[in-house]
Amino acid sequence: MTETQPAIRLTALTKEFGAVTAVDHVDLEIAAGEFFSMLGPSGSGKTTVLRLIAGFEQPTGGTVELFGQDVTKRAPFDRDVNTVFQDYALFPHMSVLDNVAYGLRVRGLGRKERNERALRALASVRLEQMAGRKPSQLSGGQRQRVALARATVVQPKVLLLDEPLGALDLKLREQMQVELKEIQRELGITFIFVTHDQEEALTLSDRIAVFNDGRIEQLGTPAELYERPRSRFVADFVGTSNLFDVERSRTILGRDGHHSVRPEKMTVSRGGLDQPGVVDVPGTVVEAIYLGSGVRLVVDLDDGTRVSVLEQNDRDRMHDDERGDRVVVSWHEDDVVPLGIEALPGISG
Repeated sequence: MTETQPAIRLTALTKEFGAVTAVDHVDLEIAAGEFFSMLGPSGSGKTTVLRLIAGFEQPTGGTVELFGQDVTKRAPFDRDVNTVFQDYALFPHMSVLDNVAYGLRVRGLGRKERNERALRALASVRLEQMAGRKPSQLSGGQRQRVALARATVVQPKVLLLDEPLGALDLKLREQMQVELKEIQRELGITFIFVTHDQEEALTLSDRIAVFNDGRIEQLGTPAELYERPRSRFVADFVGTSNLFDVERSRTILGRDGHHSVRPEKMTVSRGGLDQPGVVDVPGTVVEAIYLGSGVRLVVDLDDGTRVSVLEQNDRDRMHDDERGDRVVVSWHEDDVVPLGIEALPGISG
């Protein structure tokens, strides 16, 4: 193994369930120590890829390599990976310490050594003081951290996380996102994270693969995916976009093809900005939605195109818009993103 050897390499990975192709010739490399997310809607193939890496499913075709070793045909217990599931799967009759030490016990380590290692793992998730409690005495976030400690105590080369925060409420979920990233950075283990929540993927990841219909639609950093989506699907799934089809791109933007503009790149004013490189289009406010940190305005442009504008709720916002108000929506030409010819059918503006 060399320093440049990827932690995971998938080559033409394919999985068919009868007539359904769940994973369609996926090629992917994930670097050692990377926090990598697989993002996509239900049925896009992301969870199946995770199960193929773990060994819970066997591929119809292609290979799975772990640090240069072909593990395609190996059983799950014969791969140096571990998995954290959404339901945690903690043993309710065992203490937190015994839950974390269980994997070491199965591997034959003596009680003293496994307890010492389990306590260190609990310390890494800041729960060593909870070692003597039962899972039922912990909060949802604490149980999630115990599951992480149990998965990392055996020191796997790769940790697989299958929507592990899905059962938490919003505030706890946001807190756990920060903690999860800190834990990954401290441990230095490759994390492969599956989620359908695009904000979660953007928050946590070094890189993201966006899945659609069993294939990777786009691969890149969070900033690359958000700022420069290559297709209509990615622009619409990763965040919120104003999408312009060929006709509206031509009439409103003066460009050929499909394009998108993010809501926060647009502004609303009474008379327009009238600046070089800025597009000013009149319209009527359909809805004004107060979000606390900002205000989302839904505006029908005069040609019938509906756009969403996100304005920050700060002291520079000098007016309150209401339904029926006449406004001018403005955006800079540099913020218009061209979308590839693989854009999905249908028109949205």
